[in-house]
Amino acid sequence: MNIRRVVTGHSDAGKSVVVSDGPPPRSVDFKHVPGMSASLMWETTTGQQVGASAVDGTPSSSWMPGVGGTNLMMLVFPPDSVMADPSFDAFAAGMEYVQNLPGLAEKFERDSPGMHTTDTVDYAVVLDGEICLELDDGQVVSLKKHDVVVQNGTRHAWRNRSDRPVTMLFVLTGAVRSR
Repeated sequence: MNIRRVVTGHSDAGKSVVVSDGPPPRSVDFKHVPGMSASLMWETTTGQQVGASAVDGTPSSSWMPGVGGTNLMMLVFPPDSVMADPSFDAFAAGMEYVQNLPGLAEKFERDSPGMHTTDTVDYAVVLDGEICLELDDGQVVSLKKHDVVVQNGTRHAWRNRSDRPVTMLFVLTGAVRSR
């Protein structure tokens, strides 16, 4: 995925400046899931401050924010038919997820491919394409370009039943699970 990330901050004199302009430091195009790519654009932690030079938090080890933190991610989902192809190696794909998406990959259920639950409130925006949100009761919601989902820590999966990739933007906000 070719993404440009422009980050602003402040000079020593307190003036607005661009502190970085280029690709995000954490992006991956998956080898074992052709057409899948993920990019962690930015992270914040609890008590994030503004007014000084921006500190890039994206080198952290997890793709999941801590309580009160945020993660900004862009993902491209290939059509589900990629995973249905007889040559698809689910084990290799799973290992690639664990290697490239630490913190998030562990949330996926082995017995229910694609289903996962996170301790976050997520804002999910369909930037291009069409995708289905599947909830744990079997309810499926069809989404198209510019539709927004507010995901409140519920068990779900994203299903791309179309024949083309889907690009989505996610903002995850770390939360405390009440039950």
